[in-house]
Amino acid sequence: MNSLEPILKSHGFFKDLAPELFEVIVGCASNAVFKAGEVILDEDEPADKFYLIRSGKVSIYIAHPKTVGLQTLHEGEILGWSWLVPPYEYRFSARADEPTQAVVLDGRCLRAKCEENPAFGYELMKRLAVVLTKRLEAARLQILDLVG
Repeated sequence: MNSLEPILKSHGFFKDLAPELFEVIVGCASNAVFKAGEVILDEDEPADKFYLIRSGKVSIYIAHPKTVGLQTLHEGEILGWSWLVPPYEYRFSARADEPTQAVVLDGRCLRAKCEENPAFGYELMKRLAVVLTKRLEAARLQILDLVG
């Protein structure tokens, strides 16, 4: 597990994170590899994972009632924030468009760490808020394109 610490430190999401907080994260992390076309997460399924994209390309989409593409993620981006927000179900689906490597963080483990260490939880929430704001802005632009 300790071999993931340099990877976590180099990922933009964790840039400038206090060194003592990396110890909290590393215990929740593992590696994952996805084949092109492989579904990574499904909307309405239990949200228990959070992904740091290391390489590849991932599409976020709505699968029901019809498939609608929403956003494409690349190296350095994150996937899956629903593990932090009740009812802990994914709001969207995601699939690897090409072979993709990621670090997977266990959502249940992270939630427990946030409860145990409020400073860590607050720092994680601030970082996720930046991502969520960007995703909302992207959705807004898509809506404007559809309407306008």
